[in-house]
Amino acid sequence: MAQKFPRLFLVLLAVLFVLNLIQASFTELIYDEAYYWYYAQNMAWGYFDHPPMVAFMIKLGSFFFNGELGVRFMSCVLSVGTYLILWLLINNPKKKEYVIHFFLLVFSFTLMNAYGFLTLPDTPLLFFTALFLWLYKQFLNDPSTKISILLGIVMAALMYSKYHAVLVILFVFLSNYRLVFDKKAWLAVIVALICYTPHFIWLYQNDFISITFHLSERPNQAYKFDSFTLGFFLNQIVIIGLLFFWTYRSLFKFKITDRFSKALAYLVCGILVFFFISSFNRRVQAQWTIVISIPLAIMAFNHLLENAKSRKWMYRIGFVSLALLLYARAWMVYQPLFPLYYETHGNKQWVKELQEKAGDLPIVFENSYRRAPMYEFYSGIPAISLNNYMYRKNQYSIDGSEERVRDKKILYVTPYREGGDITYTTLDGSVFHGFFMDNFQSYRRLQCIVERPETGTIHQLKVVNPYPFDIPLQQLKYTISYSNAYKQVKQMLPLKVKGDGIRGSLLKSQDTVHFNFELPLPTMENPVYFRIGISENGLLPGLNGKPIKIVE
Repeated sequence: MAQKFPRLFLVLLAVLFVLNLIQASFTELIYDEAYYWYYAQNMAWGYFDHPPMVAFMIKLGSFFFNGELGVRFMSCVLSVGTYLILWLLINNPKKKEYVIHFFLLVFSFTLMNAYGFLTLPDTPLLFFTALFLWLYKQFLNDPSTKISILLGIVMAALMYSKYHAVLVILFVFLSNYRLVFDKKAWLAVIVALICYTPHFIWLYQNDFISITFHLSERPNQAYKFDSFTLGFFLNQIVIIGLLFFWTYRSLFKFKITDRFSKALAYLVCGILVFFFISSFNRRVQAQWTIVISIPLAIMAFNHLLENAKSRKWMYRIGFVSLALLLYARAWMVYQPLFPLYYETHGNKQWVKELQEKAGDLPIVFENSYRRAPMYEFYSGIPAISLNNYMYRKNQYSIDGSEERVRDKKILYVTPYREGGDITYTTLDGSVFHGFFMDNFQSYRRLQCIVERPETGTIHQLKVVNPYPFDIPLQQLKYTISYSNAYKQVKQMLPLKVKGDGIRGSLLKSQDTVHFNFELPLPTMENPVYFRIGISENGLLPGLNGKPIKIVE
């Protein structure tokens, strides 16, 4: 161990691990973490937005600790693992003389730093990317059956972390396309597919809802150079931090000397080019390119070892970055240190205020898959998100969470309606209103299936009841929402339906009722999509149908 890892390296790594544990314990959850904590309350092979690795990490950590540390413990562990693997991936014999430089460099990578204690899908993605590259390097030197099997398992773990992992595998493969003729490489692929089969089955059982959402149903907006393409370039600076100049300089000066260094170059350039092109279609979030941090850290440290001038400046700026990031970490815990609010500020406060007004009643949040799990995490009281036509689907849309509040008295919380029985304000000034409701009923899992007419203007509508109980048809009202080319809802109208089903009194359990309708004339200009929704018991219409392109 001492031969591979100098004593100073292990000491600094232990200090970093303890720092991350402390940070994880005293920093309130961000909203995405609360959402993934909600995932972990019902373990599955897949979830609406992501594969299950992040939920598994939280579930495992919660066996050891309660509260925030339980959610984040495995992130702290994987962060240590990432540092260890990065060190192993650097072959330069000079590295043992520059341990402090190594830690200053990697610590300055802002998102990699944050994912050292925050639990998000990118946390395991970083770790398994590093592990994948290390195993691939072993494979190039000794393509044994053992390495192939391990490589396959890690490829599956990558894909279980985040769908973006497919790009890591793809660009490494493109750097060495002769792998297509390698039997041991095919063994790794077969092992990966076998390990990933449970998720494939989950996708099939859930109508490939995750893939459909990410590829076609996610709302977008019109192209704007400043927030799309320029934003993409700014994000590449943000994810690296103050050492971005020397880090990207190391990329331009990087020399490909073997198949592994070629894989590093292909991975960085491939990811950047892919998302640069994507930036002309949608806004690219900073974390989408986070995997480039692993090969860039390797390139930048090797550049530092071989270039005395860069080493001097990276060392100096690294200490500045260290001070700023430690201050930012402290601010995440204690907001008065900086006059801005972040997601880690004030969550316990607003949850406590709302709970004092709601008592032990379950909470139904309108269109907020973020606030519902945050409230439940800090209060221990059931809470769900009820999504309507102005929002998007999420895990609460597919997991039967309605049954947790059905037939119960609840508090319905919304920021969109005035008045109500209670009001509360969050630390950032957002105002929410709550309405008490007795015997709550919603039917958001009703499915609306539209069949286009071959001729004429009459559309067919099938309403499918997946519930284990009958639903009174008189409680249902039908609506149609019109969207622009970016699936942004611009108008909602009542929909008149006709057919035999209109005369029935009940929509039987596991049964289907048939209607027909004509598209009402919208007043918005150039609608591109329409979507059928159902409004029940006075609630706003749900997302019962899929977006359907209007044929002109």
